Amino acid sequence: MLSTVYNKYKAYYKDNLLLAMPIVVSQLGHTLVLLADSVIVGHFAGTMQLAAVSLVNSIFMLIMVLGLGISYGLTPLIAQENGRKNYEECGRLLSNSLIINFFASLLLYGFVQIGTLLVIDHIGQSEEVVAYAKPYLTYLGISIIPLMIFQTFKQFTEGLGFTKQAMYVSIWGNLLNIILGIIFVKGMFGISPMGVKGVGLSTLIDRSLMAVVMAVYVLKSKLFKVYITKLKLLFIDKVRTVKILRIGAPVALQYSFEISAFSGAAILIGTIGAVEQAAHQVAINLAAVTYMMSSGIASAATIKTGNNIGMRNFTDLRHSAIASYHIVLMFMIVTALLFICAHNILPYLYTEDQAVISIAAQLLIIAGFFQLFDGTQVVGLGILRGVGDVNIPTLITFVAYWIIGIPLGYLLGITLGLGVYGIWYGLTFGLLTASVLLFIRFQKRTRFLMNRI
Repeated sequence: MLSTVYNKYKAYYKDNLLLAMPIVVSQLGHTLVLLADSVIVGHFAGTMQLAAVSLVNSIFMLIMVLGLGISYGLTPLIAQENGRKNYEECGRLLSNSLIINFFASLLLYGFVQIGTLLVIDHIGQSEEVVAYAKPYLTYLGISIIPLMIFQTFKQFTEGLGFTKQAMYVSIWGNLLNIILGIIFVKGMFGISPMGVKGVGLSTLIDRSLMAVVMAVYVLKSKLFKVYITKLKLLFIDKVRTVKILRIGAPVALQYSFEISAFSGAAILIGTIGAVEQAAHQVAINLAAVTYMMSSGIASAATIKTGNNIGMRNFTDLRHSAIASYHIVLMFMIVTALLFICAHNILPYLYTEDQAVISIAAQLLIIAGFFQLFDGTQVVGLGILRGVGDVNIPTLITFVAYWIIGIPLGYLLGITLGLGVYGIWYGLTFGLLTASVLLFIRFQKRTRFLMNRI
């Protein structure tokens, strides 16, 4: 049975993995920035400042995924036009996407400065944690502008199947972020210790340099000359803008519904205590690493699906999509076993506070189970995005996380007194709901396309 399935999808496994692995690494870069911040602060600045990182990251991740979601609207369109060999249209789409993403980044920055920093004092968090959180959040808010410029060129190259370049930029960017973070937080080479504010500054510097390098690479490389002949940096067209936003806006909502659920969970946990909040940060940070790796597999599935849509090859589309499901399931099974087997060890990467470690270790066991659902739901979203089906999946994510996940977490964690564990049980059930409903939607859409042959 297994050998028959393997032989049927073997070619698709290879193609998908070759495309996905560099995307996985570059996608991982976004989370590794926040992971590095947590590790550096946890070891060099203490539990209170680690709790501040948890609070800020839970807020900023929502802002970041809104931006990332909007930028993802470019990728399937580029993949489809490349499949049709309509190269000049790719350059026109890049022009529009760059302008959309730049203005979106300004709006998101304004949301941080005007919205978040005004309400952060009034959401039931520790005063000391909030005091540490504010300057860190300010730096991250500014960093959304270069991040969105980087994302524009990243999604363009990945839509064309050039996935390694963004990976290399992400690797070097993360190394720089870690080095600068340690220097700023500890206070080295004559610099005064900056605490949690230091990792915010290092992230801003890192993202600014990444944006410049990626832009120069795309605009100067011979690989992209045929695609950017019609590129005009100040050109925007209503029709293409609508096409990008018609995909990007629902994708932004999809990601925001999930991430906001986890942000809401972090705020709920913060009302329980700073130790629980710090433990949540440790566990969710590790889970976010595997999530972003699954998101890389999902992005590759989007590109493959878009290419096959452009070539009207619906049989390959379905087989390639199923192969992506197999890949993410195997990957998440491995990471789930890692979380469960090493749940008492992994928290030491972040802190030596035994109270934090004790709670985080138990949360990692829960995380081991929800890995499977998290991976399959994000791949389902990626495949449907490649088909151009984004509205119903957006509704599914809203129902799964905000009608089921968060209310159930509140009931179990706060009302019934299960604390942080009850909140995580609710999130796990929300992920399960999203995974099942998105798979059903995938089956319906791909079978419909195959019946059109």
